[in-house]
Amino acid sequence: MVDAVALYRQAASCNRNDKYRKGNVVYLPPHGRLIVSGDLHGNRCNFRDILNYADLEANPDTHLILQEIVHGGPSDEMGGCLSFQLVLRAAQLKCRFPEQVHFLMGNHDMSVMLDSEVLKDGKEMNESMKNAIDRKYGEDAEMVVLQMKQFLFSQPLAIRTSDDIFMSHSLPADRFVDSFDPEVLERRLQLEDMRRPNSAYLLCWGRNQSEETVNKMAQMLNARFFILGHQRQKDGFSRHGSRAVIIASDHYNGVIADIDLEKENTMEDVIRSIKFISCLE
Repeated sequence: MVDAVALYRQAASCNRNDKYRKGNVVYLPPHGRLIVSGDLHGNRCNFRDILNYADLEANPDTHLILQEIVHGGPSDEMGGCLSFQLVLRAAQLKCRFPEQVHFLMGNHDMSVMLDSEVLKDGKEMNESMKNAIDRKYGEDAEMVVLQMKQFLFSQPLAIRTSDDIFMSHSLPADRFVDSFDPEVLERRLQLEDMRRPNSAYLLCWGRNQSEETVNKMAQMLNARFFILGHQRQKDGFSRHGSRAVIIASDHYNGVIADIDLEKENTMEDVIRSIKFISCLE
């Protein structure tokens, strides 16, 4: 228990003190390589293969983006979700490579922090994961959960490149786009920001945005285009209109994007950079 608590505390500090971070945004440098994953949802095999491919120790100019690690993957003998174990591994990775590993806050992360119900494949995931944590840590489970929440809370809301590619878990849905306040990216984040219909919530929960909404968000955020997660992609990725690419990393067809930070990338460049995790070498 002590190791998990200390590790989460250290990783949260690394998130908050990331040298590339300002407010709730990580601003990547104009050099090196960027590997972007989509939702992971407890997929240990894909997580392992992404790390092996990134080889962060041998490639100090490589940046790796991970998002939505909770909720999914293996279960314990009672059916409890074991994705908290992968969250702990991700926290350990941040501590080891504090300026190379970056996270994007997702809607499932918010549900953990707010203790709200969230369904995945017909199962209420927070209860399932909490039960598994209780069985693993016993009387220390409450402290472990608290520190895991603090780690999740320390994640940034967005990451952007020097050539104005904007990455977030999602974008506001059409009916809420005019309610989004970009100031949430700059000021101190509050739990209330994660409640509907506040701005952090809108940035992580929206789906099926129209071209008009994506264009409006691009103008508001000074972004040329977006790389997003959140929406299921049975083929691993899709082009969403003229300004967004959506990727997923949580199943057999999961993908990553492998981007050269030294060039001004077009959406076509990003799409060409996409690799299936099952084919990584």
